[in-house]
Amino acid sequence: MIQVTVPIDVGTIAQTGSSAFALATPLRVDELLVSAVGIALGERAPQDKRERGVRATLAGFAEGRFVIDVNGRIFNRADAVVVASGIVVLRFFTTARGRERTAVP
Repeated sequence: MIQVTVPIDVGTIAQTGSSAFALATPLRVDELLVSAVGIALGERAPQDKRERGVRATLAGFAEGRFVIDVNGRIFNRADAVVVASGIVVLRFFTTARGRERTAVP
């Protein structure tokens, strides 16, 4: 479980003049995954490690190795949009049925 703080989209609020975007922000699932990797690795992680972590996570998600639960809703597409505010809770679930066995020569 990883908790991600949802930013307020000030640009959209100013552009549209709608205060609704101050209450909830639309985010793509891939943006949440990038934030989650950053949180999991911590602020002191080297930039190259962050980049590798993001690439590996997005690749695994695109290949269907796992799905994520965002505040109780399951997502399996990176381009899906989540409307959220405050803090969202991400849970990662593998799509594999069991451990794959590797034959030993």
